[in-house]
Formats: sequence, structure tokens, C-alpha cells
Amino acid sequence: MTAAQAGDRGALDALLRRHHERLWRLCRRVVGNDHDAQDALQDALVAIARGIRRFDGRSAFSTWSYRVATNACLDELRRRRRRPLPGALGAGDAATEDGSTTTAVHDPLDRSDGHRLVFASGDGSGAAAIEAVGGRIDVDAALARLPHDFRVAVVLRDLCDLDYAEIGRVLDLPAGTVRSRIARGRGQLADLLGNPATPTERPTPTP
Repeated sequence: MTAAQAGDRGALDALLRRHHERLWRLCRRVVGNDHDAQDALQDALVAIARGIRRFDGRSAFSTWSYRVATNACLDELRRRRRRPLPGALGAGDAATEDGSTTTAVHDPLDRSDGHRLVFASGDGSGAAAIEAVGGRIDVDAALARLPHDFRVAVVLRDLCDLDYAEIGRVLDLPAGTVRSRIARGRGQLADLLGNPATPTERPTPTP
């Protein structure tokens, strides 16, 4: 970090590579498809590179980079809202709340099997592996139907595993608002996925 802030290009490249995958997974879940997620991720990495000297260390670098990536995702979603609709939805496409569409595509970099968001587990064998992939596709489609505020909060908690205080710093929100968005987002996801409406809360080290 110190070397990157001092202008060491190699150190900056190493820092971005170290955090690339987790930022990609955030963008992929929030934006909803590979193409737009790549655009959001590219914008986020450029913003991190340009702003690295202004990072003051008052929060963890991971928290700061999540904030930058989240803002890039929201910008991408706003741009998508202004694009003309491509036409009727095809098989496997889902309409988002902003009128755009997203196609559920399996992300080969997504290693979140077994995480709370996936709602599916597999041991690598045929049927179990198919079920796990199907679970990810179902979650992608359900996430695409959540309001952006709920979607971001749920992804940061259940995929990125941030605690409530960290999410509050990323989104610049009080803890109570963070809790409310996560609870409401999870409830809507449960309804969309046909799960019980009151999913069990996971413990968090910071209330």
C-alpha cells in the first residue's frame, strides 16, 4: 500500500490483482450479468488506481475498495436504465426493477458455493454439481429483481461477508438502516426463491 501510494506501478498492480476476484464477485452479483459487471469492475479499478494516494487508512483498504466498487456498480445500473430496451425477454432473462434485463449466466470465478446467498450445496458429483449451478442461476435472477438498495446490502453481507459496521462505512449509512435493508432484502429473496420468509440470522462479530 505504501509503495503503491508512492507511485510504484508494480506495487499498485499487485494490490489490484490481490483484490480483483472479490471485487469481481461483488460487481457480478450487484450488476447481474458478466458484460456490465466487467464494465463496473474496470471503472472501479481505474478509480482505485487514480484515488490510491487519497486513501487515508481510516478504514481498511478492503472496505474502501468495496465502497469504490459499489459506487461503480450503481453508476453502471443507472447507465443501463438509460439504455433502450433490446426487445422482448428471451428464455432465462429476467426483468429488473429499473426496466432493464439481465441474463443469468454462471460465473466461472464465482466460488461462493455453500455461502448463504447460494442456497445450494454440492460435493462435485453430477447431480449435486448441477443443483449447485442451478442454485446460483436462481439467486442471480432473484437478486436482479431486488431494489438496488436491498441488493447491495445483501450482497455485501452474505457474499462479501462484511459485518454491519463495515457495510455502514461502505454505504455511509447507520447500522439500523443497514440491518433493515438486509432483513427486507433477504425476505424478498426468500419469497422469490420459495424459501421460508424468515431466514436464520448469521452471527456477526460487530452488532
